[in-house]
Amino acid sequence: MAEINQSLTQLKLEPANTKNLKSFVGELNGNIKILEKGFGVKIFQNGNKVSISGDEENIKKASNAIQDLYATTTRGVELSKETIQMAINNNEDINPAPISSSGSEHTIKTPKRIIKPRGRNQNDYLGKMKNFEVNFGVGPAGTGKTYLAVAKAVEMLVQEEVKKIILIRPAVEAGEKLGFLPGDLSQKVDPYLRPLYDALYEMLGFEQVVRLLEKEILEVAPLAYLRGRTLNNAFIIMDESQNTTVDQMKMFLTRMGFGSYAVINGDMTQIDLPKNIESGLSHALKVLDKIEDIGFTIFNSKDVVRHPLVRKIVDAYDQFNG
Repeated sequence: MAEINQSLTQLKLEPANTKNLKSFVGELNGNIKILEKGFGVKIFQNGNKVSISGDEENIKKASNAIQDLYATTTRGVELSKETIQMAINNNEDINPAPISSSGSEHTIKTPKRIIKPRGRNQNDYLGKMKNFEVNFGVGPAGTGKTYLAVAKAVEMLVQEEVKKIILIRPAVEAGEKLGFLPGDLSQKVDPYLRPLYDALYEMLGFEQVVRLLEKEILEVAPLAYLRGRTLNNAFIIMDESQNTTVDQMKMFLTRMGFGSYAVINGDMTQIDLPKNIESGLSHALKVLDKIEDIGFTIFNSKDVVRHPLVRKIVDAYDQFNG
């Protein structure tokens, strides 16, 4: 029988604060159990002393994550399952990259909450939205593309840097045609904008979102309705842009007026267009690649902040499709 090499490392969490330690450990040691499963190690905690046993490389990764998470508790932040999963993702490399090459973290302030990036790609995405008027966010579901774009739009609206927010989604869906869904046009479009609405409710509150919709400061528009319009002083978010045609993407990008910002998000693995039609997002990434005044952020499975299985599913599909 092959002998398994097991190593043991001991950490001391400083400062030894009872409240921070309780937050770090979680209810019924729940946080430690997530870390053990994520890194394939055994973790023993006694006060501020932590012992980690397992494969040497996994111990190093777990050690980095534990220290990152404990530092988070010392800043008064409660650890959520999402925060722990991102710590696991970010420490996949033994020497993970800092959150920013410049060392600065981009945060967003909205009326209901302060939003911080989880990982380097999210931080770079926020930085590019600050520096560029047009941004592309491309990657799998659960990486925060939509959520962070909505957060930036809300922040700029509150600070009066833009006068309105326009939410757009192409009316192409997986396996269904709009004509078979009940309701009028606005009711048919709404289900596909649900992630955008959910983020807005969280950052502004339900009543404020309703007021902004009534005043048309917040506008929800099917992509086809933009033809012939020029959008000035607006923050425009197009979600699911992989489902635009080449002509639709060009039409959208040429709607921008003075004082406007556009964020175009999509997932190239979730194209619902007919097989013989090229995705406008795929085409735009090739056409606009050399334009320096446009920001491009490419997310991957390490940026997924949903259930850890989502990340494994994304990786499995990527490997299967070669």
